Amino acid sequence: MERGKIKNIIIDFGGVLIDLDRQRCIDNFKKIGFLNVDEFIDPYRQQGFFMDFEKGLTTASEFRNAVREQAGKLIVDKQIDAAWNSFLIGIPTFKLDLLLELRKNYVVYLLSNTNEIHWKWACKNSFSYKGFRVEDYFEKMFLSFELHKAKPEAEIFSTLIEETGILPEESFFIDDASANCLVAQSFGITTYTPKAGEDWSHLFK
Repeated sequence: MERGKIKNIIIDFGGVLIDLDRQRCIDNFKKIGFLNVDEFIDPYRQQGFFMDFEKGLTTASEFRNAVREQAGKLIVDKQIDAAWNSFLIGIPTFKLDLLLELRKNYVVYLLSNTNEIHWKWACKNSFSYKGFRVEDYFEKMFLSFELHKAKPEAEIFSTLIEETGILPEESFFIDDASANCLVAQSFGITTYTPKAGEDWSHLFK
């Protein structure tokens, strides 16, 4: 990253900020009867009705009903939400501290493929730190379920650029999916793809 010319930092949520455990999520869904769940859950981009939910094309109630339909049995909402949220481990506090430090020198944006159930859980459990709220870490948040667009679709990047007025050549994007980074690069945005569990704070030292 050419620090001198970068003014904007765009950060992914899952796998970059918040640690994920796909296998735990799959195991917990199977325990409540959703046996073919691994066909739908991906570390980078969900499939089928899971992706419809990530893009906000279906409601939380419709998502839960689709889970029940796949399982072929009655599962209460609380069980479904618990299994789905077990995908999320948490955000290490050093990353929250880093976000607050980055805001002193850069304009920081969040660009995430996420859904209503995960986002509500994260806002309550992962961003509440030292009295800060999720809004304190970012200038603006671009969430797939609110925009009805998802990475790696070019449209979600176009929306971010148009709504913020940022210059791509002054922007740095951190995302753990190489497909997402390739699309960002096509706009002229510099990217970095961290490995699973990587402490990417070295980028700013």
